[in-house]
Amino acid sequence: MRNIVEIPMRLPSLNDYIDACRTSGTRNYYRNKHWNKGNDMKQKVQADIMPYLKKLGVFNNGIRVEFTWIEPDRRRDLDNVCFAKKFILDAMVKGGVIPNDNARYVKGFIDKFGYSKGEPKVIVEVLEDE
Repeated sequence: MRNIVEIPMRLPSLNDYIDACRTSGTRNYYRNKHWNKGNDMKQKVQADIMPYLKKLGVFNNGIRVEFTWIEPDRRRDLDNVCFAKKFILDAMVKGGVIPNDNARYVKGFIDKFGYSKGEPKVIVEVLEDE
């Protein structure tokens, strides 16, 4: 069974997250003043993307996930961009889409990249193991 959703936003990169975790960060994704900025960023991103991920349905068996990261330009390193899969998988657990994001339920994932002058987005395709 295949399920696809589109998250119509650019998610923070690993560099954004690391910067938010530092007390003297200047590129904070959500510019908060709380001592735990990294966790605040993660919670905010998960809340923003959860409504899209819930459209996938519920998976109780193993899944494989294909992420297609559409960026507006080539400025961000690909490994920094796809770090955001951590936010997506954690939001899938928090939203009840999958029971856990450990190796029992997430059997693997693939990252693909594209570029478009339009709005950045992430396309998430879930393939359920039979």
